[in-house]
Amino acid sequence: MWAPDGSRLYFTSNRHLEPYYETTGADVYSVPSNGGSTTKVVGIDGQVGSIALSPDGKRIAFTGYPNAKPLRFYNEADLFVVDVTPGSQPRNLTMNYDFDIEGGLSGDQHPPRGGSGGGVIWSGDGRSIVVVTTESGRANLKRFAVADGKVDSVTTGNQDVVSYTAGSDGSKLVTLISSAVNIGDLFVLDANAPRSAPRQVTHVNDGLFSALDVSAPEEIGYKSFDGRSIQGWILKPPHFDASKKYPLILEIHGGPNAAYGYTFTHEFDWMAAKGYVVLYVNPRGGTSYGQDFGNIIQFNYPGDDYKDLMAGVDEVLRRGYVDSTRMGVTGGSGGGVLTNWIVTQTHRFAAAVSQRSIADWSGFWYSADFTLFNPTWFSGAPWENPTQFTKLSPITYIKNVTTPLMLVEGEADMRTPPPMGGEQMFRALKYLHKPTVMVRFPDETHELSRSGKPWHRVERLRHIVGWFDKYLQHQATTVYDVQ
Repeated sequence: MWAPDGSRLYFTSNRHLEPYYETTGADVYSVPSNGGSTTKVVGIDGQVGSIALSPDGKRIAFTGYPNAKPLRFYNEADLFVVDVTPGSQPRNLTMNYDFDIEGGLSGDQHPPRGGSGGGVIWSGDGRSIVVVTTESGRANLKRFAVADGKVDSVTTGNQDVVSYTAGSDGSKLVTLISSAVNIGDLFVLDANAPRSAPRQVTHVNDGLFSALDVSAPEEIGYKSFDGRSIQGWILKPPHFDASKKYPLILEIHGGPNAAYGYTFTHEFDWMAAKGYVVLYVNPRGGTSYGQDFGNIIQFNYPGDDYKDLMAGVDEVLRRGYVDSTRMGVTGGSGGGVLTNWIVTQTHRFAAAVSQRSIADWSGFWYSADFTLFNPTWFSGAPWENPTQFTKLSPITYIKNVTTPLMLVEGEADMRTPPPMGGEQMFRALKYLHKPTVMVRFPDETHELSRSGKPWHRVERLRHIVGWFDKYLQHQATTVYDVQ
């Protein structure tokens, strides 16, 4: 970004020759706008994210991911301020704010990874900074005082502030806000009037939604096996009748450091419209509940997060409107890992769909598109602690599987390479003569469900729900006939 007087450019850059050996990432640099030598402005023991210059050009606000000792599985972001003078020490404004700075929610209507967000925004007088944060399944704008880190809410409510930008003086904000019943619209608000109601300026999908019956989810809270509080949501079919028994689909988010919440997710609504009760929860390891909650599954993933999910299913069953013999489970990425884990640990689900998953952690360590040379997920390399990798790999327990399993894979997925996930599960289950199918999408990456080719995204949903229709709704089909 430009300095206010146009004299310099400020940017972030990771200058490590082999960054996979380092525990630190990008730092902040500056260079004269007419060319010249580059100067490092600031770095932290961790990684710098978004940056913003104060209106007078004398300070930089940035999000950062500070390391702990020993290294953590998950580093929650903080908000820092530092003078632009090289060598100045950054000040953490959010030491006492234990939620995710510049975080977001998981949904299938967000922009691709590189195209969302809003960064950090200075007030016109330079006395405060606005940034999105996630708290308990909600993403809203917060204002942090530069002097002491005092926090105030700029927006509130059951919603997801997906992206935002400010006018030249920082007094007006335009936000893209999504909710469980609205894909997203633009809202204008006064940044200097905390908690003032945003004014909606677009109604992009009003015509479409006037012809649909979209249900709002019911938020639930429950205690897991060890007394830890877990948040979740139940989405019921339109015209729900509590006296009936419905099939259930448990949806599991990826990450695992991510969070479901109050954002529009087409997949859930379509499943509900097809007659399913949809349960989605944020088990331990997820974000928006503090640093400890996100980090607790280090060296034990999957594990206790699985127990959180099963406790959520039990919570819904106690309500009496779900048929326990017609339950399905699905998830992608980290959710695919847990789906693989679930079918190897329990027989309570009548069908499962595992998407872009991992079955063998050792193979993942050797082949994924990011390396794990720093011991944050595992206590060492596969040859240093082979027992850990074997114990946590679903493929180890493949003989236990009785649940009919569909595997969904993108052939260009290098984050969870198919040979380390779906292909292993598929080949092993076919060898064991267990009901399984694999659906492969050519040219699709790990982003299939969010930014894949539109017709592939449609086909993916048809296959997932088609598999559940066969085993949970007992609908006749020959598409998935198996020996």
